[in-house]
Amino acid sequence: MTTTLITGANRSLGLETARRLIEAGHTVYAGMRDLATGDEARRIGAHPVQLDVTDQVSVDAALGALPELDVLINNAGVLGTSFGVDDLDAAAIATVLDTNVVGAVRVTQAALPLLRRSANPVIVNVASGVGWPRFLTTEGTDEFPIPAVPYATSKAAVIAMTVQYAKNLPAFRVNVSDPGYTATDFNRHSGHQTVTEGTDATVALALLGPDGPTGEFHNRHGRIDY
Repeated sequence: MTTTLITGANRSLGLETARRLIEAGHTVYAGMRDLATGDEARRIGAHPVQLDVTDQVSVDAALGALPELDVLINNAGVLGTSFGVDDLDAAAIATVLDTNVVGAVRVTQAALPLLRRSANPVIVNVASGVGWPRFLTTEGTDEFPIPAVPYATSKAAVIAMTVQYAKNLPAFRVNVSDPGYTATDFNRHSGHQTVTEGTDATVALALLGPDGPTGEFHNRHGRIDY
């Protein structure tokens, strides 16, 4: 049995990822800041666990409660409150980085002892095409019109972070996914993809075997070339 932990799994992309991996036979622990929001996760057969990626005590307690771990999906993220330059300050970007980047590092570092015991350790970091310079600078892409600095910066960091973890952990499969422009609370459900389409890449990367790729960036159509 494959045991998986997903952060930010009480709704949207995280919840759909949990549903699909349970369907694939995984035992899924659904990380969430507030267990009172876990009814839907329980309904689909996940095991809610209190996990706030910005709180080291919470992270350590959550990982300490797991019996084993094969797959870690760093899905938790925030959009932030700054959407241009005039409303940007250091506090605004620090808040986004603390959740989207530092939070992923907190969880990954706490998970490493368990993952190292697995016969097939897998890490999937959920990023975004908004962190990909080629998409941000190419007219006609979904990402080109987006002016926000903190979110794009954080997702670019997640992509680079994934490559570095993959280099440091050659026995692991460590990859990063781009959900694409998916209808979620983040964008007031304006995205043109369903949450199922938005989890295609994350689920595919979570199901990799030991011979699968590592250090790569994928969307639902496959590898995104650097």
